[in-house]
Amino acid sequence: MTYVTIKKPNVNKELEKEVKELSEKIAKAKIEIRKILIGQEDVLNSLFEALFADGHVLLEGIPGVGKTLLIRALSAVSGSMFSRVQFTPDLLPTDILGITTYEEGKGFYTVKGPIFANFVLADEINRSPPKVQSAMLEGMQERQVTIGKETFRLPHPFLVMATQNPLEQLGTYKLPEAQVDRFLYKVIMDYPSNEEELKILTTNISTKRFEDYNLIPILNPTDITQGQELVKKIFCDEKIGKYIIRITDTTRHPEKYSIETGKYIEYGASPRSSISLYIASKSHAILKGRTYVTQQDIKDVARHILRHRILINFEGEAEGVTSEKVIEEILKKVPIL
Repeated sequence: MTYVTIKKPNVNKELEKEVKELSEKIAKAKIEIRKILIGQEDVLNSLFEALFADGHVLLEGIPGVGKTLLIRALSAVSGSMFSRVQFTPDLLPTDILGITTYEEGKGFYTVKGPIFANFVLADEINRSPPKVQSAMLEGMQERQVTIGKETFRLPHPFLVMATQNPLEQLGTYKLPEAQVDRFLYKVIMDYPSNEEELKILTTNISTKRFEDYNLIPILNPTDITQGQELVKKIFCDEKIGKYIIRITDTTRHPEKYSIETGKYIEYGASPRSSISLYIASKSHAILKGRTYVTQQDIKDVARHILRHRILINFEGEAEGVTSEKVIEEILKKVPIL
């Protein structure tokens, strides 16, 4: 891969100071989470990137690797309102959004559901039918929900972190593509290493209560909203912008770039993917303590953004080709000019 000279922004001492302060706070928050979570460094970084990019996360992994624990810990160190929804086949949209009810002497009033929080954990989201899953769509995209005839704004910051189990098919429902596209990241949480699992034996949540870890809030909602505004100020050179467009264009017209696995692509990435790459790379740069985006930032976030947006056709599924393999080839072959 050829690297070209990327234009860096003029020195902005104030911006550099703000980025340094935020990256240091994030580093402290990660240390705090380490009290309860062992390993999973890439997953942890991805959640912070999505948080400051103001995007939702779909976290996939087998049962028992710590998905729910990680999200609870992130919420605790962020000092924000947290709610959890356990998705089940009999869950109703009103169980998430809330209802309008009547009480004698009080009249009609609204009881808000668990979606009214800063961090919403949608646990095993693929266990509920599409009607329930689609109830989340308005909130995830518009940051508002409609209950009865009234529309309510959701708290800010607002982040949905959904988990799903890739193994069990019985009693699960495929997430609608429109909803999947609303997730900025799809992150895969894998097994820990042997060394990490040895440490887990003495720090596991099964022998202790969550409260016993005494996680200290390092961030607060104001830090998060200010950080999200700071992300917008991170410099992105025009060459990086064109590189982003070329990557998403490759998923739609792979033959133009001689992508061998392109024949397995049913549908390529949407324009929302380009926007997501643009914003997430800026957030990634902040975690690295930089005020500008590099080509490597794009490469680092690309798999999380594209793995759920590139649809593989039947031929590819039959031959065991995954979107991961397609992304890998694209990042190797698409140049930055």
